[in-house]
Amino acid sequence: MARLKKAEKIFIVRSLAQFMPISDVVRDIKEKFNVDVSPQQVEYYDPTKAASADLAQEFIDLFNEARKEYIEQPLHNIEGANDIVQLKILSDLLVSKKGNVVMAIKLIDQMQKIVKGHYEKKIEITGKDGGPLQTTTIQATQEQVNEAVRKAQEEY
Repeated sequence: MARLKKAEKIFIVRSLAQFMPISDVVRDIKEKFNVDVSPQQVEYYDPTKAASADLAQEFIDLFNEARKEYIEQPLHNIEGANDIVQLKILSDLLVSKKGNVVMAIKLIDQMQKIVKGHYEKKIEITGKDGGPLQTTTIQATQEQVNEAVRKAQEEY
């Protein structure tokens, strides 16, 4: 088991607070700090796990604060939530998947949906002055219903 410095411990705690999988934290610690840690060692720094029963209060507080910040951050701070970033990623994928016609068509379709605002259109149906829709129940014969349907189809 590797002996971790405080900076490495803080990195682990903050990563776990941001819902990063343990395997990704293990990989990132190796890449950023050149330290080999086991998944069990990383799990120790997650106060939501039983393995962290004797974790220092300092790290528990850091975890809770980091998780709160992460959850409350504005949506525009998340890279993938930005249309330009999404289009750039899709564009890069399109270039790499040019030989795969089916995948290219799907990527182009996805890009068009983003560009045309397909995901932003919201329709809200309300009654008069924003109130609830009014419903009326009437008694009608089958003949009257058929006539109303016929008229509606002609108008459409």
